[in-house]
Amino acid sequence: MAKKNRKANSLYQLKVTLISSKPPIWRRLIVQDNIRLDQLHFVLQTAMGWSDYHLHQYRVGNDCIGIPEPDFDFDVKDERKVYLHDIISKPKDYVIYEYDFGDGWEHKILLEKILPLDSFESPIVIKGSQACPPEDCGGIWGYYDLLKAIQDPTHEEHESMLEWVGGEFDPDAFDMKAINNNFKSLAF
Repeated sequence: MAKKNRKANSLYQLKVTLISSKPPIWRRLIVQDNIRLDQLHFVLQTAMGWSDYHLHQYRVGNDCIGIPEPDFDFDVKDERKVYLHDIISKPKDYVIYEYDFGDGWEHKILLEKILPLDSFESPIVIKGSQACPPEDCGGIWGYYDLLKAIQDPTHEEHESMLEWVGGEFDPDAFDMKAINNNFKSLAF
């Protein structure tokens, strides 16, 4: 699967959608086609709003790509040796990115367009919708329970859940400028 890295030939416009989120939680990103998957992991963490507290992997068909763990009893290809152009190469190709195996946050990464290399700086978010769920809230269903509790002052867990999220949480918040500023701190 892994090919020798080559100089970037193009940019990929990706749509990253948190599976089962309603309304959809998504980001539209521009990245170089030759980004390594370990680097893409940090781009995804930054774009979505996760904090990289948990394990992750990519799933392409029956293949798992991530950080090999000798203590685990399944075959994982090393993400530090796989480039994005190795696993998706034409529009409508996609890969699943799973973050936090306990909560099971699954993201569909869809290649929407291939763009000329000089079209955008990269990585960059060009569009998106909705706030990222808080870490450790119990997956998509736990997130919906959290939203019910914090949005209903009569809910028995309203105060404790508000305190747990730091006093307030706006599920509609999406700050593209802040995400793009945070990308500047990524060093590949």
